[in-house]
Amino acid sequence: MTDQECLMFHQIPPKVLARMAALEERDAHDRQDGTPRLARLRQIPPETGRFIALWAAAAPDGLMVEVGTSAGYSTLWLALAARATGRRVTTFEVLPEKAEMARETFSLAGVDDVVHLVEGDFLDHVDERGEVGFCFLDAEKEVYGTCYDAVVPKLVSGGILVADNAINHRQTLQPMLDAALADERVDAMIVAIGKGELVCRRL
Repeated sequence: MTDQECLMFHQIPPKVLARMAALEERDAHDRQDGTPRLARLRQIPPETGRFIALWAAAAPDGLMVEVGTSAGYSTLWLALAARATGRRVTTFEVLPEKAEMARETFSLAGVDDVVHLVEGDFLDHVDERGEVGFCFLDAEKEVYGTCYDAVVPKLVSGGILVADNAINHRQTLQPMLDAALADERVDAMIVAIGKGELVCRRL
């Protein structure tokens, strides 16, 4: 693999950019037109996409996992990292209608070869998975603490966990955030990008 092939952001494939743009437009409409909460895409902004892609590409060997796919927008950013590093990303979505949208996303964007979608609860499958090099957590906020407790023991040394909404949902997530910042198994901090990202590195 050449240096040019390893770059993620300078030559994003047109099909990926087109699907990203379509999902960004729909997400913006969802936030303004009264779409019910569970039906909204509720996806990350582009700057957070770049942020998680950089962390995923720099993560050590191990599974690349996403908890909460929605329509696959954040997965597209992780797919860039997966392709650049010769890996795959496994993403979990519990809502059938969102999983169907994600399948459409991955097909239209041409990333099926580096994305494995699991329609189901991550917590039902976590014991089937091996060691994790990178995990992006963007699920329902009520399960963040349980997911954190499930992922951290599976992180390889140097493995990275990034959790979204650490600022805009801080009140709901405070117990989990406090636990992570005090957890002696990881170094952790909250980064003020997008909606706020908790970043943990396994010792």
